[in-house]
Amino acid sequence: MKYLPHLDFGTLLFTLPSGQTLTFGHQHEGEPRAEIRLHSLKPLRRFLQGGQLGVAESYMAGEWDSPDLVALVQWALGNEAKMPELNNGKAWIRALNRLIHLKRSNTKKGSRKNIAYHYDLGNDFYQLWLDESMTYSAALFAHENQSLHQAQLNKYRRIAEMLDLKPGQQLLEIGCGWGGFAEFAAHEFGVKVHGVTLSQEQLAFARARIESAKLDHLCSFSLTDYRDVEAQYDHIVSIEMFEAVGEEHWDTYFTQLKNCLRPGGKAILQIISIDETRFEEYRRNPDFIQRYIFPGGMLPSPERLTLAAAQQGFDITDQLLFGLDYATTLARWRHRFIEQWPRIQAQGFDERFRRMWLFYLAYCEGGFRYKTIDVGLYQLEAK
Repeated sequence: MKYLPHLDFGTLLFTLPSGQTLTFGHQHEGEPRAEIRLHSLKPLRRFLQGGQLGVAESYMAGEWDSPDLVALVQWALGNEAKMPELNNGKAWIRALNRLIHLKRSNTKKGSRKNIAYHYDLGNDFYQLWLDESMTYSAALFAHENQSLHQAQLNKYRRIAEMLDLKPGQQLLEIGCGWGGFAEFAAHEFGVKVHGVTLSQEQLAFARARIESAKLDHLCSFSLTDYRDVEAQYDHIVSIEMFEAVGEEHWDTYFTQLKNCLRPGGKAILQIISIDETRFEEYRRNPDFIQRYIFPGGMLPSPERLTLAAAQQGFDITDQLLFGLDYATTLARWRHRFIEQWPRIQAQGFDERFRRMWLFYLAYCEGGFRYKTIDVGLYQLEAK
C-alpha cells in the first residue's frame, strides 16, 4: 500500500472489503481509470509475496474483482517502475517460478506435453468462441467494424501476398492449428500445403475440414515435431508458433527452416514480441502466461528475433506490425467467451478456469494496448 499514493499514471479506485473506496493517482486524458474490489484482505498478502503472479492467482481464486481488467492491466504496466517489489514478489517465489518454467522446456517430449495442455482442451471448446475459420491468432482489421472472420481472412491473404503464392507451389505450415490457413491457401491459390502440429485435437479437425472442403488432393497434415520434418518446400508459414519454441531452441528452429526451404524460397512468421527494454526482466521472471496458459513459452524481442534469424543465415526482408489489431482480436474473443460461458461450463470447465481465461485474455489485451508487446508478420529470406 505504501506505493499507491505515489503512482501517477491513471487513476486507481481501491475498494476495501468494508466498502470504503480509496482513490490514487490523477486522471489525465488517455490514461486508464482502473478499479479493484477486494472481497477480503487475503489478496494483499498474495500481492506482496507473489508479485504480478500473485495478483493473477488471487483473481483466479475469486478474492478480488474489477469491472475492467484491461484498464487495470494498463494501469499496472504504466506504474510498474514505481512499485518493483510488488511487481516481482519475494525472491524465493521468483526462484520457484523460474524452476517450474525451466522444467517445461520444449524438448520433443516437453513440446507434446506443453501443446496438449493448451490446445487439447477440446475442439468443441474453441469452436464456441473462435470465429468460423477457427483461427487462434491475431486478425488484421481493415476497419474497426469488420467482422473477426473477415479480419482473419485479411491476415491470411496478406501472408499469401507476401509469399506471392502460385498454383502448384509446395508450402509447409509449422504449427497448422485447425487448418484455417491451409484451407485458404489451397482454395484461393491452388498451392499444396503440408501442415504439422503436435495436437491430436487439431489434427483430427484439420483433416476433417479439408475432406469436407474437397481439398484433400492439395492439403495434408501430420502429427510431427518441426524438428522431424525432412522434405523441402517452396515456402514456409508459421503463425504464432515461434512463441512455443523456447529460447534455448531458437537456433534449432531457424536451422530447420533453412533445411526445409528450397533456394529462393521465403518464410513468413507471425510472432508476438516483447519490448527489448523488458526482455531481460521477462527472461528472469516467468509471467502468468508462461505459468498458467502457455507452459514453456517465450516471446522474443524484435532485436533478439532479428539476431537469432541472422545467426542461421536469414535476413528479415519485410515486416508488418499490427499489435492494436491483436488487442481488438482479444477483445472480440473475450466478449464471445463471456457470452458462451454457460455452454463452456456445461463442458465441465469450472469457475477457476473461467477466471483464469478472462484474466489471460484481458492481460494480453492490456499489453498490446499499452504496447509492451506487439505482433508482426516477418518475411525471412536466406542471405
